[in-house]
Amino acid sequence: MYSVIPPEGCASILWRDAKRKVEATEALKITAPDLLALNVIDEIIPEPLGGAHHDYGKAATILGDVIERHLVTLNATPSAALLEARYQKFRQMGDVGLEAASTA
Repeated sequence: MYSVIPPEGCASILWRDAKRKVEATEALKITAPDLLALNVIDEIIPEPLGGAHHDYGKAATILGDVIERHLVTLNATPSAALLEARYQKFRQMGDVGLEAASTA
């Protein structure tokens, strides 16, 4: 989760009702698909059936494979390019909604 407030807290502030946490979660855009669409995260890593807590070994294998794949890419990329990509990624995170606001 990537948020400054949990959904229950957000719902309590906005609607004075912590039970509206699902609605708050949608508004906060903190689900994995939301974060992927916003380019905050690079990838969604699948969990074993039923969740990682049901099969730690499988979860570790999946995660290890993803980390290895990314390390291969990172090791093949020059440091200057990695730094520039990281800089651009964090710069664009604040741009969400700016295009729509500037055309309104």
